Amino acid sequence: MFGKSPMPQVDETSPRYRGWRVVLVCFVMALFAWGLGFYGHGVYLAELQRLYGWPAGVISGGTTLYYLVSGTLIIFISDAIRRIGPRRLVVGGTLCLACAAALIGQVTAPWQVYAVYLLMAFGWAAMSGGAINNIIGLWFNQRRGLAISLALSGASVGGMVMVPALIAGIAAAGFATAMAVVALTMAAVLLPIVIIWVDWPPAGRREQSSTHPDAAAPPAWTRAKALGSLAFWTVSAPFALALIAQVGFLVHQVAFLEPMIGRAQAGLAVALTSGMSVLGRLGLGAIIDRLNPRNAAAASLLSQTAALAVMTQTTDAFLLFAASAVFGASVGNLITFPALIVQREFDAASFGLLISLSIGVGQFTFGLGPGLLGVLRDATGNYTASIVTCIACEIAAIAIVLMPRLSGIRRAI
Repeated sequence: MFGKSPMPQVDETSPRYRGWRVVLVCFVMALFAWGLGFYGHGVYLAELQRLYGWPAGVISGGTTLYYLVSGTLIIFISDAIRRIGPRRLVVGGTLCLACAAALIGQVTAPWQVYAVYLLMAFGWAAMSGGAINNIIGLWFNQRRGLAISLALSGASVGGMVMVPALIAGIAAAGFATAMAVVALTMAAVLLPIVIIWVDWPPAGRREQSSTHPDAAAPPAWTRAKALGSLAFWTVSAPFALALIAQVGFLVHQVAFLEPMIGRAQAGLAVALTSGMSVLGRLGLGAIIDRLNPRNAAAASLLSQTAALAVMTQTTDAFLLFAASAVFGASVGNLITFPALIVQREFDAASFGLLISLSIGVGQFTFGLGPGLLGVLRDATGNYTASIVTCIACEIAAIAIVLMPRLSGIRRAI
C-alpha cells in the first residue's frame, strides 16, 4: 500500500512541517549523546586519573573499546530502525546511556570502566550520527543538509554546556553524585519528547526511504558492494582519519591543556571548542547547498591542522585558546560532511545504509584515537608525539577527500 502512495507535496521550509519537531528532538538527543558519550570521556579520563591514579592508556583503552563496539552497532542502525522503529530505538538508547552515565561515577576498578563503556556503546549507537542521519533522512529531502546541520548542532552544544557543567558538578558534589544527577536529567528531558514526536513520517514520505520496512524499491548499494568501492572509500576514509585526530584530541584535551593553563581554564577551552563548533556548523548549514562539500571538507581539515600545529609550539594561554577556537570551528562539520557527500554522490534509496556504514567504518578507525594518543603520551611523557600524529592524520585526510575532484572518480559514481 505504502509503495503505491503518491509523494505528498510538502513545504520543508515551513515551520509547521512536522519534520522540524523531529529535528528539535534530534538536537536534544545529540546534546546529551555527545555531551556524555563523546566530550564527557575527557572529563571521565581526567577524573578517574585524579581519583585512582590509573594510567591514561588504561582508561582511554576503555574509550577505544567503546568506539569499536558502538561502531559495529552503528553499521546496522538502519536495519534496527527498519525493524523496531525510530522511537523504540531512541528510547532504548536513552536508557542505556543514562544508566551508563550514572554507573561511571560508581566505578572503583579499571575492569568496571570497560563494562560501563560497553553499556554506553549501545546508547551512543542509538543516539549519535548514524541514528540521527537516518531519522532526519526519513523526514527531509530538499532541506536535508540544513536539517542535519541543525540537528547535529546539538552535539556541539553538548560539549559547550556539558563539560563545564560536569566539572562544576564534580567539584561541588563529587563524581558519583554529579553523574547521577546528569543521568536523571537526561532521562527526564529526552524521553517525553522522543515518545511524543519521534515516529515514522506520513506514508507517502516513507516510501522515499530505504530505512522504512515498506520501502518500494531496494537500494542500489549493499554493504559488500560499498566496501569494495573506491568511491565509497573516498567518503569514508578521509573522515575516519580526520576523526582519529579529532576524537583523540578532544578526549585528551583537558589532560593536555591542564598542565599549561590549569584545569578550570582547560574546561573553558573545551567549551570554547564546542561553542565554535556550533557557529561553524550553523554557518556551513546556511551555505552548504551552494558549496562543493569535498572542497569545504578539505578547507576544514586544513584549519584543524594549523590549529594543532600552533598548540605544539606554545604554552601561552591566549594562543592555546585561539587554537582551540580554530580547531573547534570545524569539529561539528566533520560529522556532517559525510552525509552531505553521500546525498549528492549516491542514489537516494541507499542513503540510510551508506551513511550508517560510513559512520560505523569511521568509528572503527577513530575509536583507536584515544587509546593511541594515550599510549604515546605514556611512552613519551608528554603530548607532543600525540599531537603530531593527529596532524599527520589530518594531512592524509585532505589528500584522500580531494581525490575525486582531482582524478575524476566522482564522475564514475
